[in-house]
Amino acid sequence: MGKITGFKDYERKNFTLAPVEERIKHSNEFVTPSSKEDMELQGARCMDCGVPFCHSSYGCPLGNLIPQFNDQIYRGKWESAFRSLMSTNNFPEFTGRVCPAICETACVLGMNNDAVSIKGIEYSIIEKAYDKGWMKPQIPKTRTGKKVAIIGSGPAGLSVANQLNKAGHNVTVYERDKRIGGLVRYGIPNFKLDKKKVVQRRVDLMKEEGIEFITSAHIGVDIELKTLQDKYDAVALCGGATLPRDLPIENRDANGVHFAMEFLSQCNSRIEGEVISKEKEILATGKHIVVIGGGDTGSDCVGNSVRQNAASITQIELMPKAPLERTDAMPWPLYPRVFKLSTSQEEGCDMDFDILSKSFIKDENGDIKGINCVKIKWSDKGFSEIEGTEFILKADLIFLAMGFLGPEQTGVIKELSLDTDERSNVLTKDYATSVEGVFSAGDMRRGQSLVVWAIHEGRECAIAVDEYLSQKPTLLNSRNKSLYEKC
Repeated sequence: MGKITGFKDYERKNFTLAPVEERIKHSNEFVTPSSKEDMELQGARCMDCGVPFCHSSYGCPLGNLIPQFNDQIYRGKWESAFRSLMSTNNFPEFTGRVCPAICETACVLGMNNDAVSIKGIEYSIIEKAYDKGWMKPQIPKTRTGKKVAIIGSGPAGLSVANQLNKAGHNVTVYERDKRIGGLVRYGIPNFKLDKKKVVQRRVDLMKEEGIEFITSAHIGVDIELKTLQDKYDAVALCGGATLPRDLPIENRDANGVHFAMEFLSQCNSRIEGEVISKEKEILATGKHIVVIGGGDTGSDCVGNSVRQNAASITQIELMPKAPLERTDAMPWPLYPRVFKLSTSQEEGCDMDFDILSKSFIKDENGDIKGINCVKIKWSDKGFSEIEGTEFILKADLIFLAMGFLGPEQTGVIKELSLDTDERSNVLTKDYATSVEGVFSAGDMRRGQSLVVWAIHEGRECAIAVDEYLSQKPTLLNSRNKSLYEKC
């Protein structure tokens, strides 16, 4: 490392966020990156530690070469840092914005100081690469003649497609929605990840590289997967874990109770210019909003509701509030499940924990009017209601953001009678399903997880598909070596 004492000489510096009163007036990204000089000093804070846990199994699932690109930007070698970053991560423009930075919680410096600002460095590297023209189409020099169909265009599907295209295979991605991107297009709010400037920018680049995208094609429903099996040499299923957890309590059929993704996808579609019919429109404007679920999806509902000028927003969670600091149950370098307000929660909402939803309240027209709740206490045997703590939350709209149960069991899983695991995910062996020539990756295979894990899954699946098509060891000498420079 170029600056041995950098972690002592420089303090951590985070990106600047636009003030709440300004950013809630729009749905654009509101992060202001640090200067080139500031980021180079942030790179100097990397400790050259003996065992860099940041890119171990405790840190980055992709095995990003974090100490290497930290040192490179400290020395001003930004293009070299870009090459290092792209060698393991297909979409740093996504992870640099929405990853929870588990690499930073595993940073050795973070044991007793502020961790290295790895996520900010990653963001800065990839944006400079676009600005300088380093990020350009990587078109394969030769083609194998093999054809692969990818079902689903979320981060896992895009990662499989990107890797297999670099290997020279002809790749076609099928997406049931109108636009490419899956979760990063329809789930993550625009103010966290801009769809036109960031997602579409990357999709356009992949098109230039030779990948074909077909939208509004619901494989397994509108189009039988068998037709693709006859046409392609291999198929990769990357449909995500899109089956939401429901809340089957009294009056669940009330008008105004929606799954979170119904609201989030509509918000993003509206921003991209899609016209939503009055009958299907879900708007928080002037309404009392209750979000059930305290995770990231619930937080995203809060942020969009704030921007739509909701009358009030309340977010409730069944589980207890997480501790503010690490406990003995989550020692370093494990990811700490600690409480931290999201940027959306900071923008304005009431939060409450240990809340059990008992029943929905609807009026004579069937419209939602509120929800009956009660406080609970937890023990080793589960939870119990606290007598005398019943209360009612007023609600004109309720968003269910309680996670996902796994992939939808209709469609391709039913059509092919695919084997599934005990959690209903597609069962695979080295990413190969129970059907010859059909593979799976991402949330559809491992269950609901992070974008960074989806990219990792896609890369690993691409290796399995390439080996199947080639009938010999893949171009990759190891699971972490990239095809980026093979083109």
